[in-house]
Amino acid sequence: MHLKSHTFNGNHDGPQLLITGGVHGDEFEPIAAIRRLIEMFDKTESQATELYGCVTFVPIVNEAAFLRGHRCADDSLDLARTCPGQAEGSVTEQTAYALSQLIQGADFYIDLHTGGTELSVHPLAGYMLHQDADVLDTQRRMARAFNLPIVWGTAGNHNGRSLSVARDAIVPAIYCEYLGAATCSPEGVDAYVDGCLNVMAELGLLTRDQPPSLVEYTTEDPRPSSGHMQVCHPSPVDGYFEPLVDLGEQVDKGASIGIVYDLDEGKPHNIPSEHEGILIVQRTFPRVRSGESVGVVLDLTLVD
Repeated sequence: MHLKSHTFNGNHDGPQLLITGGVHGDEFEPIAAIRRLIEMFDKTESQATELYGCVTFVPIVNEAAFLRGHRCADDSLDLARTCPGQAEGSVTEQTAYALSQLIQGADFYIDLHTGGTELSVHPLAGYMLHQDADVLDTQRRMARAFNLPIVWGTAGNHNGRSLSVARDAIVPAIYCEYLGAATCSPEGVDAYVDGCLNVMAELGLLTRDQPPSLVEYTTEDPRPSSGHMQVCHPSPVDGYFEPLVDLGEQVDKGASIGIVYDLDEGKPHNIPSEHEGILIVQRTFPRVRSGESVGVVLDLTLVD
């Protein structure tokens, strides 16, 4: 399998940057932003000629899932849990393999995401905590340069992901999140376009003045489960979820972030926040199954 990519080579020597979107088929801001970046480099001659090194864009990694309008393709495998995949396998395994090959051939990597159909994520740039000090420092610089409100370094032990492929290949990598909820925010698209250009300037691929910093919170959480959004604040039952806290709002430890009404008797089940912090992920799709996350709270005790 070959992913549909667009590569632009500059007239000057420099690093190779890979930027991907559509790892999940229901995340749209990344697709729109990368399409705009491709058009920018394709139609603006000076943009490409002034490039140092090369940049490869993949707007839709998981085309099979995108065409379904779902997070996953029809084999029900999550691409972000399937890497490095297999050259011979199901459609997601083949896609994961092709993506992993691109990541392993890059010098730097940016993976753009959203909360998809069921979640909304407060804008953030994240990275895996890496044992290599130089890689970790570069990831910190990339995440800050992307210039979203939250910079979040999380556990480096998660496997199956695009960033775990980058981790193993010693490729500095970040991922970004911007809203979701089955929409495509124009502000999110703008932020992703600017963020990618900011990181390109930080890495020396472009000459570009960096804007004033929009970063509000910076934190690193080495705990093994950190960064695994799908397991935080799980619902105890199948039911209907009603949020009580807005995205980006501060919440006290033990305060309810929402209520799940079970299907049997309509009994309410409060979901208390595990710690004081900021709600950075909110379930926006009311149907929730037992064990699924209804939200993620950024632990303020770890914020710099």
